[in-house]
Amino acid sequence: MASLSDDTLRKILVQIQQTAISSQRALNLSRQQSAAKERERRILQLTINEIQGIEGDVNMYQGVGKMFMMVPRQTMEQDLNNQEKELTDDINNLKKKGKFLEKQFNDAQAQLRDIFQHSSQN
Repeated sequence: MASLSDDTLRKILVQIQQTAISSQRALNLSRQQSAAKERERRILQLTINEIQGIEGDVNMYQGVGKMFMMVPRQTMEQDLNNQEKELTDDINNLKKKGKFLEKQFNDAQAQLRDIFQHSSQN
């Protein structure tokens, strides 16, 4: 097998390191976003449980900008359930993205290890 020049090898190493760094950053960002959405979903679930615990026909108010508007209970529950479904979908997508980024990061690290092990054996 022909040996690569030092300059070519250096470029390859830099590229792999950049891939590893960018994957790690994106993975951390994805995890932070997932945690934030998970908190939002828990708050929504608590709100839904509180509304379901209220009996009778009561006035419900939904925040709109700096004011509150009265909305029917059924509309409020439907909006909250839709928001919860959207958050759940977002969380699942972020988890898939995180798995991909984690694999990309691990692959880049494995490539670096292989290069260093191969160069140390020569």
